[in-house]
Amino acid sequence: MQLPADGAVSVKFWGVRGSIPVAGPEYLATGGNTACVEIRCGAHVLLFDAGTGLRKAGIALAREGITEFDIFLSHSHYDHVIGLPFFAPLFEAEARCTIWSGHAPGAITTRQIVEDLLRTPFFPAGPSMSRASTAYEDFKAGDMLRPAAGITIDTGGLDHPGGAIGYRVEFGGAAIAYLTDTGTRSEEANAAALRLANAADMVIYDCMYTEEEVPDRMEFGHSTWKQGVDLCKKAKARRLAIFHHAPERDDAEVSALETAARSEFAGAFVAREGMQFSFSAMDDLLGAVAGPS
Repeated sequence: MQLPADGAVSVKFWGVRGSIPVAGPEYLATGGNTACVEIRCGAHVLLFDAGTGLRKAGIALAREGITEFDIFLSHSHYDHVIGLPFFAPLFEAEARCTIWSGHAPGAITTRQIVEDLLRTPFFPAGPSMSRASTAYEDFKAGDMLRPAAGITIDTGGLDHPGGAIGYRVEFGGAAIAYLTDTGTRSEEANAAALRLANAADMVIYDCMYTEEEVPDRMEFGHSTWKQGVDLCKKAKARRLAIFHHAPERDDAEVSALETAARSEFAGAFVAREGMQFSFSAMDDLLGAVAGPS
């Protein structure tokens, strides 16, 4: 297994939308692909969610010659798994991939999620078409995962129909929380989110709705930038990545949310496709490159 080379942690956003991908000039600055975030711990590549952004991630990984990676699913709604059939490394014989899920223990396994997605009449090729060495890992909320040396991933259950998992990645002194597809109705889920976000360098948080929209959509299991700001303040987190943008929200509207969020929390920013951040145990935030890649 390829091991992390040093203490550096990087984050790259490959897909930032929720529900369904979108295209058009009004979405170019933010991006239109659904959820996929790469967190690289040294040399080890972790991919969180397999939305349509996973396709571009796979192309980039192949160009780098990277052949080992882990994919962690928050849950298995279409917008978070639909990129799997288009993830090029799965069709390379030298690739090794582990896919993890824990949102519905006892109800469906990770292998079943993939097999149900890749079958007729919904897709022409099944899992047997994959040439990569693929492993499937099941866990439950609250489990601590250790995908490679020096990497620990804490997990927690979130407030979403059918269940969803939040993650906290720690490596080399840095901590990144990935908390998407969650509402705030469940005290247990709120406590899990606070634990995972505690003193994190970055919290990637579901901000799909505005404060005006959310009262009529509480049962859909999504949050607002205001709820994300409140969480980061309580958790004493450094940065809030506003994530899982509503498909109808254009660039101007997304930017307006960013301005409002920054007025209450200086570390808030909108996650846009192509954005990259680097962290290390010795340094503060080293830099960010914004804009679609």
